[in-house]
Amino acid sequence: MLPRVLEPEVMDTAAEARDYDAMDHAAVNARFCEDLLEVTTASPVLDVGTGTAQIPIELCRRAPDARVVAIDLAEHMLSLGRENVARAGLTSRIELRRVDAKLTQLDGGSFPTVMSNSIVHHIPEPSVVLAEMWRLVAPGGWLFVRDLSRPDDEGTLDALVARYAGEPPSDPAAAASFAHQRELFRASLHAALTADEVADLVAPLGVPRAAVTMTSDRHWTLVARKGPSEA
Repeated sequence: MLPRVLEPEVMDTAAEARDYDAMDHAAVNARFCEDLLEVTTASPVLDVGTGTAQIPIELCRRAPDARVVAIDLAEHMLSLGRENVARAGLTSRIELRRVDAKLTQLDGGSFPTVMSNSIVHHIPEPSVVLAEMWRLVAPGGWLFVRDLSRPDDEGTLDALVARYAGEPPSDPAAAASFAHQRELFRASLHAALTADEVADLVAPLGVPRAAVTMTSDRHWTLVARKGPSEA
């Protein structure tokens, strides 16, 4: 198994935000929202590590009654996110806040749905953010978390990068941005947890190990419902 190699917890430069926002996340975001809505349509939704708010926008397009509080620690990401939300005409339904996902200071049990896509691999001590997300789920509510899974070896990692990063563009300026995006993806895979590691981290919270499953060749997903009497 490849060792976990941490990447920066917060991607907070203008260039990193632009490169991230320019990546083609459409298919992954659509699948995330489809899978979430098969589990729950309860609102308001807390989106932890929203980045540039692409998933809240996609969710609100698919679920007309959805309202989202979207949090992130990176101000450059949030700035682009606010632009994206305004462009989509969703400022009345999506609220963006600069909040540390590890210590949100939000009231426990205040969201019937807590979702997160690709934040866990950024956190040096992932158990902290997983516990905080679980704390925020209302009794009877749902936690839905998806992230990359660290491959077993370098060969598998190289194959995933080649399969999903695409071909470099011929334009030199675009090629430089593509190379950066490709390296971001490689670094994220190296920093990711395996499904078994995530299951180990959530078990002390009372979340069954079976709640964590591989849902693609590069993603694990955690789907757990909090008991109606759990604080």
